[in-house]
Amino acid sequence: MSTPRPKVGMVNLGCPKNQVDAEVMLGRLRADGYELTADATEAEVIIVNTCGFIDEAKQESVDTLLEMAQLKTDGNCKQLIATGCLTQRYGDDLAEGIPELDLIAGTGAPEAITGVLPTLINIAPADGQRVQVGAPGGAMDGAGRVRVGALHSAYVKIAEGCSKRCSFCIIPQLRGDLQSRPLEQIVAEVEGLVADGAVEINLISQDTTNYGVDLYGKKRLAELVDAVSQVEGVAWLRLLYTYPTDYTDALLDALADSPKVVPYIDLPLQHADTGVLKRMNRRGSYEGLVSLIERIRSRMPGVALRSSFIVGFPGETEAEFERLYSFIEQTRFDRMGVFIYSHEDGTSAFEVEDDVPAEVKTARRDALMALQAQISTEKMQALVGAVVPVLVEGLSQETDLLIEGRMATQAPDIDGVVYIADTDDQELLPGQIIQVEITEAHTYDVVGRWVNPP
Repeated sequence: MSTPRPKVGMVNLGCPKNQVDAEVMLGRLRADGYELTADATEAEVIIVNTCGFIDEAKQESVDTLLEMAQLKTDGNCKQLIATGCLTQRYGDDLAEGIPELDLIAGTGAPEAITGVLPTLINIAPADGQRVQVGAPGGAMDGAGRVRVGALHSAYVKIAEGCSKRCSFCIIPQLRGDLQSRPLEQIVAEVEGLVADGAVEINLISQDTTNYGVDLYGKKRLAELVDAVSQVEGVAWLRLLYTYPTDYTDALLDALADSPKVVPYIDLPLQHADTGVLKRMNRRGSYEGLVSLIERIRSRMPGVALRSSFIVGFPGETEAEFERLYSFIEQTRFDRMGVFIYSHEDGTSAFEVEDDVPAEVKTARRDALMALQAQISTEKMQALVGAVVPVLVEGLSQETDLLIEGRMATQAPDIDGVVYIADTDDQELLPGQIIQVEITEAHTYDVVGRWVNPP
């Protein structure tokens, strides 16, 4: 009689791409016969899927590892495993600093989980096996993944890594060059997710608009959008992490012409001043970005644009920041995030002095976010009286007296929400798409009432 396999718990940190990795690993563990639990205190084996992108994410990962390590004393945990970006970057340091870790598997060694875990049950790995990093890269097939989020909305990773070399970014060192997944494999994964209840599909990668270049010798995102749009059951299709200068006419046509594609473009620009963009090793210019945004809005009327920016990049002058401020004031993004530059060892920008004072970085971020709050408030107030389709998420996280949902112009996890206040005492289920009249607006969220209920 075989020995029962232990309960495995997963703590996932970081971005949606990391979430997909966690779900794939859980799927493989379940297929190998391991029992899964969402309660870390019950788990005999705990896996922490770490993030190592910037300082705050690294600290959160270390704090979580230390918290889980305590469960080897106070809980049921017998084996503690670290995976993800932080392990790829600092595997040996983690092994030295957190002796409670039994296995440290980097992004270049996803098979280490299912391949090595059985040996960890009763036998500690040899010193040479404890840290398994490997060369980064290689997007995993998502078939059979165990969903840890809402079933009605799913992220689908279409590629791993990035071949661009932005001077501030550590991702190529952690994830390798761009490695696209076969189009047919992605479509098959979407079909499986829809069969499990997904109605919203969010295509993600580090360089989404460059999909297919490495595998097919040309960009094939437009064809992928067309193929996924044809999957029966997909109601909303969204692209995240798109690079601005890779927008072809064919891609814009595919986005504009598909009734499944939501009117939402995620366009992380990082900066708008031409000089700063050049130092960041980013393609494009101030004038080119203005032209691109005009082109997108012309081809997709009513589209919601989201972007993110970095302030305090080495050498950023007051004049360069003012140019960025004027750009945001002119373009009026619907959604926007601003990050303070993080001086990361291993990037080319690390060789340059981090010369913008911390208080200046903070003031610049606050100024941009104050501007965006004003823009967002005005855009939200313009929605009052409109009737819009809303994807129901479930009971609100704020109060169980409200139902929470999202417009097509609100991406999961990062944008605002719609609070549905009047449901006529009828049950609304997660995954339903209903018509909601917007009755009240706030800076990032809106309130509405369900119209034409069945």
